[in-house]
Amino acid sequence: MGFFQRLKQGLTKTRGGLTDKVDELVKNTREVDDDFYDELTDILILADVGMAATTEVMDKLRRQVEEKRVRNADQAREIFKQILIDEMNIPRPNLKWPMVMFVVGVNGVGKTTTIGKLALRFQEIGRSVILAAADTFRAAADEQLAVWADRAKVPIIRGQEGGDPASVVYDAVQAAKARKTDLLIVDTAGRLHNKKNLMDELSKMRRIIDREYPEAEMRCMLVLDATTGQNGIQQAKQFKEAAEINGIVLTKLDGTAKGGVAIAIRRELNVPVWYIGVGEGIDDLQAFDAKEFVEALF
Repeated sequence: MGFFQRLKQGLTKTRGGLTDKVDELVKNTREVDDDFYDELTDILILADVGMAATTEVMDKLRRQVEEKRVRNADQAREIFKQILIDEMNIPRPNLKWPMVMFVVGVNGVGKTTTIGKLALRFQEIGRSVILAAADTFRAAADEQLAVWADRAKVPIIRGQEGGDPASVVYDAVQAAKARKTDLLIVDTAGRLHNKKNLMDELSKMRRIIDREYPEAEMRCMLVLDATTGQNGIQQAKQFKEAAEINGIVLTKLDGTAKGGVAIAIRRELNVPVWYIGVGEGIDDLQAFDAKEFVEALF
């Protein structure tokens, strides 16, 4: 099965909660009017698109429908689709090597699995990868990461449980430099109950990279669980306060009818979704493409 087919299959629940309802609305609408807009607004809110993003999308739809003098609901649907694509289509910066990628997110969102899948993705395009197990606070976190390192056949740098994460990063940086590795992926502790500790920890690790590895490009990826919807957005806002987030990895999209959260993320956080996960399979994490995502939805 190609990725588009897997994406389409993975978005089945969201289609039921969003696009099937839009299609039903379009089918039952003779002419675009206030009732049409009100019902479409309700559909977006229920799909976890969020109030801010829904308001923005609906304002654009009303304006464009008026400018183009559209009265037909089918035509309005096409305009609506294009607005969704434009909303989520943030150009991503080119990859630069060597790179250090911090991966952050609360425990349980699929952070370790995501790191393993990212390692495999970059290996497939011919890049060398090292993993750093800097989540030293969660019991057996490094063992979980080691399983993925073994699957991806990439080296892993580990420290002592309960030890200093910054020392793991230091060792991993020395290994990456010595081996001329393209990408160092750093697993970090998923703790949000004390943002100051998290901020201090990430700052300390960043200082080591700035000092020891100034030639490396720095990226910070936040892993979010799509099934948590708007709660995930609140988590993301807190992480954004604690760290400079460059991109989002949205996991478990296949498990929710509220995949509209992908639209909310761009509006609420102004951070692009870079990767999406639509299944447990090793190939089910793929680069996010706004047009492909919307086409699969519709």
